Amino acid sequence: MAAVAALQSSLTSLSLSSNSFLGQRLSPHFVSPVPLKGWERKECKPNSLPVIHKMHVKIGDTVKVIAGRDKGKIGEITKIFKHNSTVVVQEVNLKTKHVKSREEGEPGQIIKIEAPIHSSNVMLYSKEQNVASRLGHKVLDNGTRVRYLIKTGEIVDSTENWRKLKESKDKTEVPAAAAAAS
Repeated sequence: MAAVAALQSSLTSLSLSSNSFLGQRLSPHFVSPVPLKGWERKECKPNSLPVIHKMHVKIGDTVKVIAGRDKGKIGEITKIFKHNSTVVVQEVNLKTKHVKSREEGEPGQIIKIEAPIHSSNVMLYSKEQNVASRLGHKVLDNGTRVRYLIKTGEIVDSTENWRKLKESKDKTEVPAAAAAAS
C-alpha cells in the first residue's frame, strides 16, 4: 500500500501531460523542421484543383529545343499540359512503346511516340531568319495585343496563323466525327 502511494506521488511530480515530453514542456509553436516533399503535396487552389501555370508557347508555335538529349532539334508544338508546364513537340523526344495485341490473331507492335518535355527547354524559333529568340508582348496600333520575337521583331500571333491553325483543327475533327458516325 505504501509502495502504491509512493508511485502515485512520483508520477504527479513528473507532471506528465498531453503537451509535454518526459516532463519537459514543449513550446506551443513547435513546427516540424522537415518540409514536405513535392510528391507528398502538390500546389493546389482552394477547390483542390492543381495550379495551372502560364507558358510562353502555344499550340502551333515553331520551337527549337535548347536543352536535353534532343538539343538543337526544331519542331512544332502539338500538345500542351499546363498543370506541369510540359509540351509535346513534333518528332522530338521519341520514346519506344511496346503495344500488346488486342485480338488473338493480331501481332503486337513496337511504336515510337512523342513524349512531353518541359516548356523551359524550348525556345520560339523564326523559320524565316533561322534564329531562336525570347518572346515579347506589345500592343499594335489597332489595340490588339500580340506576341513577337525579341531578336527579329517578327510577330508570332497573326490572324493568318490562327486561321490556318483553326482550319487544320476543323479538318481533323470532321473526318473523326464522320468515322464515329459510321
